[in-house]
Amino acid sequence: MLKNYFKTAWRNLRRNKLFSFINIIGLSIGISASLVIYLLVAYDLSFDKEHKGADRIYRVVSDLNFSGMAFYTSGVPGPMSYVLPKEAPGLEVVAPIYLWGDEKVGVPEEGRDQPVVYKKQNHIAFVDHRYFNLIEYRWLAGSPSAALAQPNQVVLTESQAKLYFSKLDPAAIVGKKLYFNDTLVTVVSGIVRDLPYHSDFSMKAFLSWTTLESPSFKLADLKDWGNTSYSSQLWVKLSPGTSPARTASAITAMYPKYHKQPAESHSKFVYGLEPLSELHFNHTYSNFFRDRQAHKPTLYSLLAVAAFLLLLACINFINLTTAQSSQRAREIGIRKTIGSTRRQLLFQFLSETFLLTLIAALLSVALTPFLLKIFADFMPRNLDFNLITQPGIVLFLFLLVILVSLLSGFYPAAVLSSYRPVLVLKNQVQGQGANRAWLRKTLTVSQFVIAQVFIIATLLVSKQIRYSLQKDLGFKKDAIVYFSTDSRDPKERLQLLLEKVKAIPGVELASLSGDVPSSPSTMMDAMIYKDGKKEVETEVQMKFGDTNYIKLFQIKLLAGQPLPYSDTTRGMLINETYAHMLGFQDLREAIGKEIQLDRKKVPVVGVIADFQQQSTRDPIKPLSITSFLEQETDISVSLAPQGPEGGSWKATIDKIGKAWSEIYPGRDFEYNFQDETIAKYYKSEQDIARLLIWATGLAVFISCLGLLGLVIYITNQRTKEIGIRKIVGASVLQLIGLLSVDFLRLIALAFLVAVPIAWWGAHKWLDNFADRTSLNWWIFAAGGLLMLSVAFVILLLRTFKAATANPVVALRSE
Repeated sequence: MLKNYFKTAWRNLRRNKLFSFINIIGLSIGISASLVIYLLVAYDLSFDKEHKGADRIYRVVSDLNFSGMAFYTSGVPGPMSYVLPKEAPGLEVVAPIYLWGDEKVGVPEEGRDQPVVYKKQNHIAFVDHRYFNLIEYRWLAGSPSAALAQPNQVVLTESQAKLYFSKLDPAAIVGKKLYFNDTLVTVVSGIVRDLPYHSDFSMKAFLSWTTLESPSFKLADLKDWGNTSYSSQLWVKLSPGTSPARTASAITAMYPKYHKQPAESHSKFVYGLEPLSELHFNHTYSNFFRDRQAHKPTLYSLLAVAAFLLLLACINFINLTTAQSSQRAREIGIRKTIGSTRRQLLFQFLSETFLLTLIAALLSVALTPFLLKIFADFMPRNLDFNLITQPGIVLFLFLLVILVSLLSGFYPAAVLSSYRPVLVLKNQVQGQGANRAWLRKTLTVSQFVIAQVFIIATLLVSKQIRYSLQKDLGFKKDAIVYFSTDSRDPKERLQLLLEKVKAIPGVELASLSGDVPSSPSTMMDAMIYKDGKKEVETEVQMKFGDTNYIKLFQIKLLAGQPLPYSDTTRGMLINETYAHMLGFQDLREAIGKEIQLDRKKVPVVGVIADFQQQSTRDPIKPLSITSFLEQETDISVSLAPQGPEGGSWKATIDKIGKAWSEIYPGRDFEYNFQDETIAKYYKSEQDIARLLIWATGLAVFISCLGLLGLVIYITNQRTKEIGIRKIVGASVLQLIGLLSVDFLRLIALAFLVAVPIAWWGAHKWLDNFADRTSLNWWIFAAGGLLMLSVAFVILLLRTFKAATANPVVALRSE
């Protein structure tokens, strides 16, 4: 019986090739999108699920507020790890982690005078044995209790050990030396297996905490309660039954005991506990090394995209199948007359839907590897697709095929199997089909509502990205190249390089700095301003630069003068936001006032205009610029305009690279453009825009496929009517209008429904940006016009063919 069902289903698919093709293409698009999105969502939701006691593991995070301005960081004051166990009871493990990265590692090899150098090594952290009580690793050599007990010891993961010592087994690697940045000599004391599951604990090398405490490392952060560094993180594992909220309150209450604040301070320090389950998703605090994080609203949006594309394909199937129901009425009547039950007919039509969906699923499996390549920069690097090693994919596809078959096929099967044989054989089924026309219209409107919302969303996201990239950020960003030196290098060499760079013909201006105006990395410090008895303590973003800094970046000076030439901090520039926060409405009044920084009073010499320090998602923060040669490790260069006189930028940069090689032989010259750095802030938005473009194209394509199928069906049904109208004098344009007007009304109705939905979604999305584009009426009008235009082209192509057909042939078709 089952075999006969599928035989009949296959014959029916072959008999209606065009409509079968439309349905298969639509369903395969929806299933392919669902499969790719399933792979991504399943990957992201699997992070850090396998840790023992994961529900009791938390990161201590800092929520700071200075005069009403909030700052959030995953760092904590260094000394907190030493006092927390006695101040907050109920902690099973307290594990400090100090992040380190982008380092140079030297590996000695026998027979070589110089070690093999591995540059830009990251995912390095300083920990002690408590870390391995928090996160369990399988030890291949060494032990957690002894491996990091002494200074200058390092534990490697298996993958990192294979990178450095590819020919040795773990036991033989123990005792080998590694050189970090040529100055820190360490001994390998243990090897651990890489975590066998997806985790944001992505450290590859663990240096002993006692190394960090040694005088040779000269790290002040561990003893300074006033310094909150992102690198200094603290993780805890609560004892069973311990309240996270109560523990967080205890940490917050502990802070004033060790860090005395002014009596009238406007600063507020609140510490919270971030669950391990949020580490991969919470962008407020980032993960360890600012690696890729997922965004739950984005994941949910992707699931919605997949659901909508599947829904569009299912609507197509329902529309086309019910529209064709009258063509199969005689078959159904005969089947019922010779004894078929309604249940058997239901199974027959559902088997047809299942076969069609199965073909679409197989096509989707073939398409998925190509889709993963298309979206490679959007997908995680280690996301793979393999039906053999990932049985979950097979189960997902099976359930998806069953769901789509039922969703698409049940209603048409119920309609077709409900026909009464007497009415069918008397050719009285047409009236029943007409009564269900409202359903086809409703489904068609739903399709175009979804498509138009996609179009409007794509236009809006693209407009916001253009606004962010083209907006005047308050400084010059074009033709600015910058590069960094090692902070441990003698400053004389840096000054020599600066002079060589200035002498290059294609260089307009060069400046020593600690950071460019817009940078993903930030440095904050607490500053105190005293006005009589009043004290204002504020966390201020700090940038360092010489006297050419604001001139090179064309930052507007509103009051006072630029920074004086100096190797030490003798003056400070502050931005408008900070000046207003200190209470100065007239910016000139701030000139000459002293601000306490690291127990030293520094006079304000000038006030500069606000500029965008990072992306337009973030509000402008209080900022200071000072001269401090120890922090100035970057050289920023303004390139002369390209042309016969200024020469090419490539030639100028090549000359800068040559000067670099003369000062730092053996080191790679790496540089960045400021405008490219800014563009990277919006990678997630650009990925969303790219995804939306694809989703919109697919949604419009599926909707138009369904529209084409309906138009073909309607024109075929009205062939005789069209012939008669032509004979009595109807023009081609009149016939096109007659056949198109009902569909165009449906699309116009869909636009009216889509506008409020898109408007609400647009406002919700734009709320993520502190500085955002305007929501203009033309975005909605353009979305509706674009959808109407595409649909009209589809209608015109098919209705023109029907309207220009020979009426004699049309009349003979009856």
